[in-house]
Amino acid sequence: MSLDFSVRSPENEIMDDFELSGEILTQSLEQIALINRWLGGDRITRNGIKALLQDVQRPITIVDIGCGGGHMCRAVAKWASRSNKELKIIGVDANQTTIDYARQHSTEFDNISYHCANLFDPNFQLEAFDIAICTLTLHHFSEQEILQLLKTISQKAKLGIVINDLHRSRVAYMLFKALSNSARFNSMVKHDGCISILSGFKRKDLKQISQKLGFQNDTIHWRWAFRYQWIIPTA
Repeated sequence: MSLDFSVRSPENEIMDDFELSGEILTQSLEQIALINRWLGGDRITRNGIKALLQDVQRPITIVDIGCGGGHMCRAVAKWASRSNKELKIIGVDANQTTIDYARQHSTEFDNISYHCANLFDPNFQLEAFDIAICTLTLHHFSEQEILQLLKTISQKAKLGIVINDLHRSRVAYMLFKALSNSARFNSMVKHDGCISILSGFKRKDLKQISQKLGFQNDTIHWRWAFRYQWIIPTA
């Protein structure tokens, strides 16, 4: 079957089922976190936060949109500890099993809390925060959902938004296939990883969303391995 990389795939991932639970899910969360560490994904989000903070010295609240198993929350908390930054981190995800997993693996961090909530539930209200981070989250949503989500969080973020997401690329797709086979990832990670890349973005996609939302002074940079770092200042 010929794959079309010219447009984003609308196909759902297995992980998009908010009721998903069991060992296959928790194992997948661990393997996804491993991939993020291997390929430098943690650094992309962390450097985006640093760019928004610059000389800010006061305590900061960060919301992790679609936090999954909390890997990025913990990575940011560790960086903050090393850098003497006073941060409060709030992870939000719609799957209760992933939130339970995140809590179980974050007990050593007293500055991290988690909430199970559907971001598109009209009754859901975000607490006050300074920075929103979205790591491998936006590609799960349609463009209309992305516009809705970014409009909401950009109005509430005091400093800005850091987005770290996938570059839709045939090369990235083939490299992931090779990596997932050699690393013996489980069937869910193999399936969802391919769909994730097909649902990822070209630079023009992100620029179009930015223009529709009227963002000013935002920056979009390609980063290894086949990621886009999109920093949206709101201050």
